[in-house]
Amino acid sequence: MSGSDVARIYGSGMADPRGFLRTRDRELPADRAVSVRILDWAEVHGPSQAGAMVARQAGRCMDCGVPFCHHACPLGNVMPEWNDLVWRGQWQDAADRLHMTNNFPEITGRICPAPCESACVLGINQPPVTIRNIELSIVEEAFERGLVQPAPPHRMTGHSVAVVGSGPAGLAAAQQLTRAGHTVCVYERADAPGGLLRYGIPEYKLPAAILERRLDVMRAEGTVFRCGVDVGGDITGDELRSRHDAVLLTVGSTIPRDLPVPGRDLAGVRTAMEYLVPANLAALGQAPVGQPLATDRDVVVIGGGDTGADCVGTAVRQGARSITQLEILAEPPHERPAGQPWPTYPQVFRVNSAHEEGGERVFAVSTLAIEGDDGVVTGLRLVDVERTATGFSPVAGTERTLPAQLVVLALGFAGPERGAIVEQLGVEIDGRGVLVRDDDFATPVPGVYAAGDCGRGQSLIVWAIAEGRAAAAAIDRALTGATDLHAPVRASTMALRA
Repeated sequence: MSGSDVARIYGSGMADPRGFLRTRDRELPADRAVSVRILDWAEVHGPSQAGAMVARQAGRCMDCGVPFCHHACPLGNVMPEWNDLVWRGQWQDAADRLHMTNNFPEITGRICPAPCESACVLGINQPPVTIRNIELSIVEEAFERGLVQPAPPHRMTGHSVAVVGSGPAGLAAAQQLTRAGHTVCVYERADAPGGLLRYGIPEYKLPAAILERRLDVMRAEGTVFRCGVDVGGDITGDELRSRHDAVLLTVGSTIPRDLPVPGRDLAGVRTAMEYLVPANLAALGQAPVGQPLATDRDVVVIGGGDTGADCVGTAVRQGARSITQLEILAEPPHERPAGQPWPTYPQVFRVNSAHEEGGERVFAVSTLAIEGDDGVVTGLRLVDVERTATGFSPVAGTERTLPAQLVVLALGFAGPERGAIVEQLGVEIDGRGVLVRDDDFATPVPGVYAAGDCGRGQSLIVWAIAEGRAAAAAIDRALTGATDLHAPVRASTMALRA
């Protein structure tokens, strides 16, 4: 029976009603071979293809009566609807439905950890639907067919909004506010917009060309980008407020968590961004002075998260002699633990693309000291640890030294920078180290708002986009008395509590 026959018999509310029975296997396009991809900085994933495999996987979606994938997605993406449209080959409608809730599916389709898939109902007893890959296939097919077009406003409101910071939250808010008819200026202290998306995520995971493609759409819609501008220095907080009717701070959470152990100040010990940003610049053809290279060195990455994995993949491409990634927590289980039942996002053992390329992962270990010679790092003094009710306890007799000539601290981030912009605008920092705001993203300073990691704390990119969209709706409502902008319910009502 063809897809059109099924649609005629069953209607258009669901993809293939027997799809999850016909296709029980989870299929994904093959990544580039490890032996090839580690030789360059090109994208790890092969080109997305809108072919039979994607249609089959979309057809596995059951259009559940209660779609838990919606619940798991901070953006509230309507996965069953665009799965159905993909299965039917209706790419324009699928792209429209996808963009209805997500400004940057080409980015989330590449780097989001896909909590939606962990909550997929099919995943209770089968491999879940390949939601993230279907999302990426939709947007890439849409760009290929010329279906992604600028959507400039039909009329201008006469209001002006400044967005400070051009990471995912700032970009999402800027696009929404521009489309609502406000004059939007994005201020970015770097030489190009994108924030962490451009400089903090390796080129092999998120090519700069993908970001530029979307920025070109935003420029065509009317969003203005002023790069190389340090708010608080080149322009004061008072000047910013006098020029604009509202100011949205989306400056991220950029203070790195440090490692207070002896030897921290030795040469060769870098934070993740001190390592990744110059590496990305070099991958884009620039040659930053003092770039920390892993070539022919023993590299140790402290921190077991995605940022740490990015450092591993970067070190592989730079030709490290050895790479070790350390994590203080014990190795997680390989299957969903009983205490984290469906549809929660389980803490299980995950293999990043970088882990396929090389290096060793060591769990349940803590750094006692960083050792050096003549002011330069030579190794780490380690000890195994056990988790206790009060923290971590060392395991007797497990102390050892791990050789290292480059140590990268990938321990996460502790909040936004405290500097001139915070002082001049008069915004407050709470006990968690983030900007004080209410459920409408408004700070105690009239007309000043905060969204993304600077107000939420370090989180997922999908949460940053959701907060940017919700903050844009709140600002639009404050300026005009009403808003037609779509805002994720969870982001707009749980800004402080989520």
